[in-house]
Amino acid sequence: MKEEKNIEDTSKETKRIFPLEHWQGITLMLMAYDAFAIAASFLMALWFRFDSFNSIPAEYMSRYVRFLPICILGSITIFWGFRLYRSIWRFASYNELYRTVLATIATFIFHIAGINLFFGSMPRSYFVFGIVLQFILVIGVRFTYRFVLLLRGQLSDDGTLYRRVMIIGAGEAGQIILRDIKHSTQINERVYCMIDDNPNKWNRYIDGIPIVGGKDSIFEAVEKYTIEKIYVALPSATVEDRREILNICKETSCEVKSLPGLYQFMTGQVSVASMKKVDVEDLLGRDVIKVNMDEIFQYIKGKTVLVTGGGGSIGSELCRQVADHHPEKLIIFDIYENNAYDIQLELRKKHPELSLEVLIGSVRDSRKIFQVFETYHPDIVYHAAAHKHVPLMEDSPCEAIKNNAIGTYKTAYAAMANGCSRFVLISTDKAVNPTNIMGASKRLCEMIIQAFDAKIKEGKASEIPQLFTHLMKDEEKKRAIDVNVVNAKTEFVAVRFGNVLGSNGSVIPLFRKQIDAGGPVTVTHPDIIRYFMTIPEAVSLVMQAGVYAHGGEIFVLDMGEPVKIDTLARNLIKLSGHKPDVDIKVEYTGLRPGEKLFEEKLMAEEGLLKTDNDLIHIGCPIPFDIEVFLGQLDELMDTAYKNKSSIRELVESVVTTYKPS
Repeated sequence: MKEEKNIEDTSKETKRIFPLEHWQGITLMLMAYDAFAIAASFLMALWFRFDSFNSIPAEYMSRYVRFLPICILGSITIFWGFRLYRSIWRFASYNELYRTVLATIATFIFHIAGINLFFGSMPRSYFVFGIVLQFILVIGVRFTYRFVLLLRGQLSDDGTLYRRVMIIGAGEAGQIILRDIKHSTQINERVYCMIDDNPNKWNRYIDGIPIVGGKDSIFEAVEKYTIEKIYVALPSATVEDRREILNICKETSCEVKSLPGLYQFMTGQVSVASMKKVDVEDLLGRDVIKVNMDEIFQYIKGKTVLVTGGGGSIGSELCRQVADHHPEKLIIFDIYENNAYDIQLELRKKHPELSLEVLIGSVRDSRKIFQVFETYHPDIVYHAAAHKHVPLMEDSPCEAIKNNAIGTYKTAYAAMANGCSRFVLISTDKAVNPTNIMGASKRLCEMIIQAFDAKIKEGKASEIPQLFTHLMKDEEKKRAIDVNVVNAKTEFVAVRFGNVLGSNGSVIPLFRKQIDAGGPVTVTHPDIIRYFMTIPEAVSLVMQAGVYAHGGEIFVLDMGEPVKIDTLARNLIKLSGHKPDVDIKVEYTGLRPGEKLFEEKLMAEEGLLKTDNDLIHIGCPIPFDIEVFLGQLDELMDTAYKNKSSIRELVESVVTTYKPS
C-alpha cells in the first residue's frame, strides 16, 4: 500500500511539473513556430521588395509592426479552425495539404483586408511574397518529418512507420522471408541487414540487402541500423548454434521471431506468417528430430487413417500431418465435440480435397468403437485418446483406468477384429516406474498392446477375451471370434515420450498466464526435472514409429538432458522482459499427489535397440505372464466401473513397477 501511495504521489508531482499531454505540447510548439513563420515571412517580403532592411520606408515598417500581433493571432485562429493543430503529421496526406492551402488563402484575405482597412496600404509584392513564404514555412515544417521518413525508407505510403528488420540466416529460408516482406502489401516492415556465419557471404548483397557479418556482428548491426525486429531463419541449424544466437538476440531488446523448425521448411511452410515468437522451448538443449518424410509419405498415402482423441493437442497435430501426406481417408474420433469441430474446420479449409470424417464418441463404448471399425475399416490407428492430467487422475483413479486402459483394450480389439494393419499407441515417460495412477494406467496400455502383439504372433489371437461393460446379445458376441481374429495380422506398437510443450495442461501455457497476470510463477519444487519435446516433434516420432514398427515395440525418443522446471520458469520470465524474483516472483508450492522429482525414459531392464533414426530407440519388452495379465483385466474393469476405492491396490498388483507415492 505504501509503495502504491508513493507511485501515486510521484505521478501527481510529474503532472504538476508537466501539466500538458504530449500532443498539447506539440500544438504549443507548432503555434510558436507559426507565429515566427508569419512574422518572418512578411518581414522578408518587405526586404525582398526594397533590397535591404535599411531601405524599407518607415511608414511600411510601422504598419507591419502594428498589424503583426493582430496578424499572428488571427492567422493562428484560422489555422485552428482548419484543424492544422489536430493532425498527426507523420500520417499527413492530400487532405492535410488541402486544408493547409485553404488556411493559407483565408489568412491571405485576412491579412490584405486587415492591414489595408485599419493601418494603410502596402506594396502588392509584400502580400504576394509574404503569403508564398508563409505557405512554404508552414507546410514545410509539417511535411518535413514525413518526407525524411519516406526518404529513409521508414514510412509506408499510408504514413505508417516501417519496422526495421534484421534477418539471421542468408540461406534459402532467409531469402524466402526477405522476398515475402518485400513483396507483401500487408507487412509493414523493411529489412535493413542480414546476418550469416558463412564468411563468403559477408559484405555481399541479397536483393539489395547487405549481409553484414556473422553472429558476432548482431549487436553492432542492431545499433547501426536501429533494428526493432529480428527474424531467425535457421531451420537446419544445430540446437547449440540456434540457442547461442537466440541468447544473443534476447539481449538486444528487439522483438525476436523464429522459423519453428525443419519440418515447416521441408514442407514449404516458410513465410513471415509462419514465424513464431521465441519461447523458452527454443532454448532446450537437444537437436530436433529429423524424420524421413518420404518414408512417411509412402506409408500414409492412400491409406485410411483413424486418430482417436483427434481433437487434442497431440491428436490434432497428428491429423494435420496425416492430412499433409495424402491419405485415402482421415477419420477423427473424439468425445469432446468443440475440439473435434475446430480441427474439422481447419482441415477442410487447408485440404478441401481431403476425404474427412469427424465422429463423436468414446473409446470406452464397445458398440460405438466396433461400429467405426466395421464402417470405415481403417488401415492405421493412432490411439491418442487418454486422460493425461496427473493430479486430476489421482483424485479420480477409476476414470484413468476406464478411459486409458479399458478404452485402449476395446479400441485395440476392434482394430484386430476388423483387419487393421497397424495400431500405434501414444504413451508417456510417466509409464516408467509410475508413482501416479495416470502413469500406471499408461503402463497398462503398453502391456495391453504387447499382450495383443504376442498373442497374434503365436497365432492365438482368438484367445484374447473381449471385454464388455454392457449386456451383449449372443449374435453380437460371436463377431469377436471370426476369421479376422483367427488370422489377425495387426502390428501393435507404443511410442513413449516426455512432456509436450504447448499441449493442453503443459507447464509453459500455465507459466505464460501467470507472467501475464504479474506473477507469481509457481514451481512445485526447485529441483524437479522433466524431459521436453515440441508437439510437431512428438507427432513426427509417432508417424516415424508407425513406419518402423514390426509389432510389440516401445519406441523412445532420445530427448537429451532433462530440464529443471525452475530454470524453465526463470528463462520464460526473462524472455518476457522481466527479472525473476524482482519483477515477477517464483514461488515453490511442493510436489503434488503422484508427482515425482525425476521422470525416466526407460525402465533399467528394458535396454535399448537402435533404429535408422539416431534419435529414436526401441525399448525391449519386459516379459510378464500374458495369460495371468489378460485374466486380471476383467476384474480391473469391474472394479473401475464400480468406482471401488481398492482400485490402486489392484493396479499395483497388476503393474508391479507401480509404487504409489
